[in-house]
Amino acid sequence: MTASAAVPTYGADIYTDEAILEPYEHYRALRDLGPAVWLEQHGAYAVARYAAARAVLLDSDTFRSANGIALNEPANQVILGCTLASDGELHAHLRKVVAHRLMPRSLRPLREVVARRAEELVAELVARGSFDAVTDLAHALPMSVVPDFIGWPQEGREHLLEWASANFDSFGPMNARAERTMPKCGEMAAYGAELVRTGNVLPGSLGAGVLEARDRGDITTEQAMMLMLDYLAPSLDTTISAIGSAIWLFARYPEQWDRLRAEPSLVPNAVNEVVRYESPIRAFGRLAETDTEIGGAPIPAGSRVLVIYAAANRDERKFARPDEFDVARPDAVHQLGFGVGEHGCAGQALARMETESLLTALARTVTRFHLDGPPQRALNNLIRAFGSVPVTVETET
Repeated sequence: MTASAAVPTYGADIYTDEAILEPYEHYRALRDLGPAVWLEQHGAYAVARYAAARAVLLDSDTFRSANGIALNEPANQVILGCTLASDGELHAHLRKVVAHRLMPRSLRPLREVVARRAEELVAELVARGSFDAVTDLAHALPMSVVPDFIGWPQEGREHLLEWASANFDSFGPMNARAERTMPKCGEMAAYGAELVRTGNVLPGSLGAGVLEARDRGDITTEQAMMLMLDYLAPSLDTTISAIGSAIWLFARYPEQWDRLRAEPSLVPNAVNEVVRYESPIRAFGRLAETDTEIGGAPIPAGSRVLVIYAAANRDERKFARPDEFDVARPDAVHQLGFGVGEHGCAGQALARMETESLLTALARTVTRFHLDGPPQRALNNLIRAFGSVPVTVETET
């Protein structure tokens, strides 16, 4: 497929190591070119402006997920029929099986558990003085909450982070990173299938609810397997990304940490600003169902459309001073990092709860974060995250 002459073209590969590590100049260039830009290297239309991205996400009748959300067809074929890659009645039906467990009201009893674990973890790390904000902090809380919530048994948990990362890597173009992850994605799928076959999930968990729905005939065995995995990767990697990025940002902008400590009520807004500034999910694809347009740019039916959340969240047309990190930003709540519309992130309430609990616990005692050497980025086609952020903390005397 080639682009319409009416749509500008961008020739750079935005999935090279260099572009993943330093993406924001690419994003600015895409926004400057127009509401839709043909990505010559990837055979897709990029949507990098906020208004256009939000419009696409809200129009799930025209811009469909049912043919997959990845930039390569092997990955799309694997996920067809899951909640990410479904639309309309099927999407609503699958989401209904688990959505009630992910609502803020349903999660309320978990809030005390998460807050207590956050307090215990922070107390331990602050007592050490120095720690890695990714491996010691960002990994630890979600890994102590999410597997139990989903219902995964203890055996196999050692693979969850690796599988979740591979799952997201597979959603990019079929580059070397995606190719390397395919076997890991297969391992994750096989494990999910085994859980459904054996019923080896924790009682009362989301997974147990999925199996009950299967036994009632509400969903098929294959759908049960997909639902068992659907919320694993998003519930781990996105939250880990946000927590690691938050600590890095507060180390870089200590005045923002001072502001947060002085006004603890800003913590929820600070989470929105972290997600806006360093969007955990880089981009997801859609497929144009019919001939349509994006901001006046013609988009032929069957075109792959890449909605770049991370670019939209830095759009100067929407956000004043978009490259500044501001925990009190009044419109941070409008960030698109959790998506919007039919495919808005179902697990965002849990992600917010975990991130807010950690920031609240840290703000009680930590006065400063100091970076102990350069942080290391994790290279992933879809997730923007750190692999390591070593810090030393100062505390109140």
